[in-house]
Amino acid sequence: MPEIKEEIKSRLFRPDTGPFDFDKGNAAVEVIFPAVQTQTRLFVSESGSDASLVADFTMALEVTWFDAVAPYCYPAVGIYAKLGHRPAGEATNRNKNTAILYAAYRILNDRLPTGRVQWRAMLESVGLNPDDNSEDKQTPAGIGNLAARAMIEARANDGLNRLGYEGRKYNPQPFRDYSGYRPVNTAYELRDPSRWQPNMNPYGNGVFTIQSAVTPQMRLATPFTFTDPAKYKLDPPVNSDVRNIDAYRRQADEVLAASAGLTDRQKVLAEVFNDKFFTLGVISGTTALRTKAMEVGEFVQYLATVEVAIFDAAIVDWHYKALYDAVRPFSAIRYLYGDKPVTAWGGPGKGTVHDITGNQWQSYLTTPDHPEYPSVSTSLCGAYTQAARLLLGGDEINSEILIKAGSSVVEPGITPAEDIVLSWPTWTELSKDCGMSRHWGGVHFLSAISSVSEFATQIGTQAYEFMQSHLQP
Repeated sequence: MPEIKEEIKSRLFRPDTGPFDFDKGNAAVEVIFPAVQTQTRLFVSESGSDASLVADFTMALEVTWFDAVAPYCYPAVGIYAKLGHRPAGEATNRNKNTAILYAAYRILNDRLPTGRVQWRAMLESVGLNPDDNSEDKQTPAGIGNLAARAMIEARANDGLNRLGYEGRKYNPQPFRDYSGYRPVNTAYELRDPSRWQPNMNPYGNGVFTIQSAVTPQMRLATPFTFTDPAKYKLDPPVNSDVRNIDAYRRQADEVLAASAGLTDRQKVLAEVFNDKFFTLGVISGTTALRTKAMEVGEFVQYLATVEVAIFDAAIVDWHYKALYDAVRPFSAIRYLYGDKPVTAWGGPGKGTVHDITGNQWQSYLTTPDHPEYPSVSTSLCGAYTQAARLLLGGDEINSEILIKAGSSVVEPGITPAEDIVLSWPTWTELSKDCGMSRHWGGVHFLSAISSVSEFATQIGTQAYEFMQSHLQP
């Protein structure tokens, strides 16, 4: 949704207002976020991404910022970098901004090295030297560099196979699965209608790609707040068991009904929350700033809290995705209806049609590359909004964003028919829209959304408590 994001960025950031003010500004919001949004849009359009990879990226970036400001926020102690404390007179906005800029520069080069030119330009744009490799604990540049190195080293072999050498000596394949997960179905044959089936998606110019499960090993990654994801209980998706054929058909029909009744608002929400860089980064961060005035150190503490919640929730999600290996709506609908006509959204610009067959139906959003249950988006939004609620001291946020007419990626020039303002009076309502957007987008059954509330809330609470233990050790 490029136009949407440009409009939102223009409302959230302060472009073209002169040099960055290190003493009064917030480098995360005014310098780093805009640069990351621009570059990650190119990264995603070229190579794709997924919620697990976004959670890993944003965690590495924003938890590192926390470690970079901890020396200036007595008695806070970093998570991976224990760098002591600087004298109270050095706890300035300028030093905090400088430290997080250097920390961001090192993390961005490590996590998204294709953007090296852009990251260098980002640092130079505020008058900092990208070649300052100092690790002097008495300087903000040294502190930022040390915080980044500690994060990179601590998470290098944390279970995600980030370096790509798991089971390989040569030709590394970063983030390649090593856990042994294998789908029982193929894109061409639904052998078990209860289990996940890889989809076939158009890549462009007549090329089609067959899905491969993204990061099944996420369930083996090292969490922050627990040791075993199985401690969070999640009942099996009994409605996705084809032997319960009435319930199986009922939940598929709910997806078809949502598809047939799509409104412009629902389509826009589906697209907005489908962009995980935007959902887990910009919305969570800028909404907090609107809710409570925070200097840069406090803002970084907030970001680290929600990122810990998001990352840990993703680990639990993938634990249960691998365990239950549940069918996606598109497979169930094609299995149930085949060449029979159904009433549903007919594709971009077609609106609701009555003669589309089950085999031709597709969801408004592209189906994610992993099993259906539980809903990752719902879980991540539930965890981070709970952490945010606790840290900010309440549920009220009164957040809104403007969506320009015709700015849809799925239906460009058509949806929405006119400008729409999305508004959320509370974190609760934002989280609810986040979850339901996956149903409106056609990629989740309702049970995958409703089932995660309890464990997502628990993880959000534990993330808050974990970060408080580092703020007040």
